[in-house]
Amino acid sequence: MTVGVWVLGHQLWAEQAALASCADQRPETPVLLLESEQLARDRPYHRQKLVLVWSAMRHFAQELEQAGWSVTYTLSQDTAASLLAWIQAYDIHELRLMDPIDHPFTEWLQSLDLPCQVTLLENNHFLWSTAAFNTWASNRRGLLMESFYREGRKRLQVLMADGEPEGGQWNYDKENRQPPKGQIHPPRPRWFAPDAITQAVIEKVEGLEIPTFGQATPFRWAVTRAQALAVLDTFMAERLPTFGPYQDAMVSGEDTMWHALLSPYLNLGLLHPLEVIQRVEAAYYQQSLPLNSVEGFIRQVLGWREYMRGLYSYFGPGYAQHNWFDHHHPLPEFFWTGAVEMNCLHQVIDQIQRTGYAHHIQRLMILSNFALIAGFNPQAVENWFHAVFIDAYDWVMQTNVLGMGLFADGGRLASKPYAASANYVNRMSDYCQGCRYNPKTRTGEQACPFNFFYWDFLHRHRQKLQRQGRMSFILKNLDRMAGEELEEIQQRAAAWHGSHA
Repeated sequence: MTVGVWVLGHQLWAEQAALASCADQRPETPVLLLESEQLARDRPYHRQKLVLVWSAMRHFAQELEQAGWSVTYTLSQDTAASLLAWIQAYDIHELRLMDPIDHPFTEWLQSLDLPCQVTLLENNHFLWSTAAFNTWASNRRGLLMESFYREGRKRLQVLMADGEPEGGQWNYDKENRQPPKGQIHPPRPRWFAPDAITQAVIEKVEGLEIPTFGQATPFRWAVTRAQALAVLDTFMAERLPTFGPYQDAMVSGEDTMWHALLSPYLNLGLLHPLEVIQRVEAAYYQQSLPLNSVEGFIRQVLGWREYMRGLYSYFGPGYAQHNWFDHHHPLPEFFWTGAVEMNCLHQVIDQIQRTGYAHHIQRLMILSNFALIAGFNPQAVENWFHAVFIDAYDWVMQTNVLGMGLFADGGRLASKPYAASANYVNRMSDYCQGCRYNPKTRTGEQACPFNFFYWDFLHRHRQKLQRQGRMSFILKNLDRMAGEELEEIQQRAAAWHGSHA
């Protein structure tokens, strides 16, 4: 009986579950990596995302061969046909692969009529198993991320001292919301020049005759585990000590600020979350780093990342269709081109076109916030996020965009909608400087769309929003607004949609 292992393009870790299950028989175990152009047709992916995944796969295949595995690397136009041909060529009776944590892919795999047993092994790229998370979730009334995060800290004994959180409190978020003041100078991120393998992939991607998004070059991301570890080293030495205070700030021309830039490598499997957390925690104790920076970063990896993955599995495939506000406006073309007069949106979309990256506040409070208050279709917004970001996968984008960003699930994930006016953008960024719109006005020709859409959103959905306890104070401001002003706000919102249809 021959057991074969299929390594997916976001499972590039030598100790991943499927490979680990056959580690003692590696010379006799056929291993497949499929570079599938068919899967690249699912949506117009960012060119740098395709370069990253395919280059990382090619490098990983070489590393597996050097470690004694029998590797087949296939360039495929038809994923199912290539998989079947490999199974037949090696007379495989059992196909093992690690759970992809991807509902559409799993459904596609189950639909295939393969001449062998298919075994999905528990995904060990995460800290919580599916069963453990489901047990936690099923025993709670509310699925608050803060509660989950604290449970994770206790389970793994991270930043804990004698059963209590290090420093006496769990969360230092209030210390990590400083707006950008004056001149700030973040350290340069760790980038890499493309080697011959990556350059060949760049040429392939630039020659694809399928819809794609963004620029393929300059491509500077890590494509091997060694390079990803170097990025981690640089973050810990040069960016982590001052990561906390400005992690929510946005500045024109500063694409990365103090952020770690580790999510693409965690989501590919080049780094494991536990090793990242343990190294950052060790640095805190050894170098007396600021606790607000260390805790803020660990909360993103141990809390938010695991929480999003866990909820994705817990909620199931039907979660993808949620549209609680019944929003149906199409996504404007400028999301694909960046050609928009609102400077905040232009700056962020232009950055994504160049790099495939934007940090969490740009995603939540610029892109998702505007999509929410303007009433864009949630599925169209989620599809765009999935297409354009270099670290995007189904498990993270569904819960993050539909739940946290758009409140399309009606509060199953977030406790309130992350809706805000231009005041937030003006406080936490320099984007409003030089913009043709006035962030302080909600009516008139210079009214910022963030403002009139914000108040239009509150008015349109007042009945639903008043059930959200945290929104009641904000909704009272509607009662203080003159009827003529509210009418103009509604007219401007409608006119904006008419001009961007």
